[in-house]
Amino acid sequence: MKKWAVAITAALLLLSGCSNKEKANGPKEPVKEVEEVVQEEVVKELPYHYPLTGVGSDTKTDGRAVAVMVNNHPDARPQSGLNEADVVYEILAEGDVTRFLAVFQSEKPKNVGPVRSARDYYIDLAKGLNALFIAHGYSEEAKKMLEKEYVDNLNGMVYDGTLFKRADFRVAPHNSYITYDNIIKGAKEKKYSMEQSPPEFTFLTEDESKTVTGDEAVSVMISYSPSGIFNSEYEYDPGDERYKRYTNGELTVDYETKEPLLVDNLFVIEASHQVIDSIGRKEIDLESGGSGYLFQKGKVINVEWKNINGLILPIRNGEVVPFVHGKTWVNVVPTNPGLQSSVSF
Repeated sequence: MKKWAVAITAALLLLSGCSNKEKANGPKEPVKEVEEVVQEEVVKELPYHYPLTGVGSDTKTDGRAVAVMVNNHPDARPQSGLNEADVVYEILAEGDVTRFLAVFQSEKPKNVGPVRSARDYYIDLAKGLNALFIAHGYSEEAKKMLEKEYVDNLNGMVYDGTLFKRADFRVAPHNSYITYDNIIKGAKEKKYSMEQSPPEFTFLTEDESKTVTGDEAVSVMISYSPSGIFNSEYEYDPGDERYKRYTNGELTVDYETKEPLLVDNLFVIEASHQVIDSIGRKEIDLESGGSGYLFQKGKVINVEWKNINGLILPIRNGEVVPFVHGKTWVNVVPTNPGLQSSVSF
């Protein structure tokens, strides 16, 4: 009996201890399985995109492109507005002097210039983009085209001092500027429609842009002149994944903001050049096609180029090669001496 009494007492004490422990610490909650919720980042697909850059937008991206002849003489540097252009064509205008055709659609620059005189092949490029063409002056052939309204245009020879203003910090002919507001004002005066968008380029998707292949090309030199004054250089910034541009060793920046010009697609092509007068003006064949290089994401591939309905496009294996989203710079060099002699990377 004593043994049973001791056993019962011990059991009661044990139960009492457990009860007191539960009172002190609270009743033990049942273990619940916690499911880890992994939220994937959802990238919003924007409903619209700009036709010349492929960049997405929440709002409609309609609107006519504006193509401006921009001076590249050393006395005209640094220029205004180039960094806001969707596409820039750099081509020889006379001798070894290059000029730019800066095409604006996704951005509206406050001020553009210095504005310089037209050549027929720049006018053809503007025509292919259905752009309003802006220049100050012209060659004889260009004058004929503009007077016949081959393209809608505004020219500083008509509007010098009104739509086009002369800057006091530079000397003529390197000091003509036009604001975007005055471009729109001039278009309204001449009853030009500014609604029709330019034709669209073909672009890679964002995922495809991450897997661009080709030979390494982090530095590119395009030679236009023995002196180097008009040579174009591009340096790839791997952090920004774009090229910075230099002329004669000097970084290309915007005159007002001092921000560098950045290029997503560098497209270099060779075309036949013929000197047609004593000044060194050219006849340039931008119709027949030829060889080219396409630089993207620090890589380069060999391509052909074709003029398809007025657009100069990169072609490989018979198909259009897409651009990456962003801004494009097109450099045209003479077939003599050609790409291999004019371009190094």
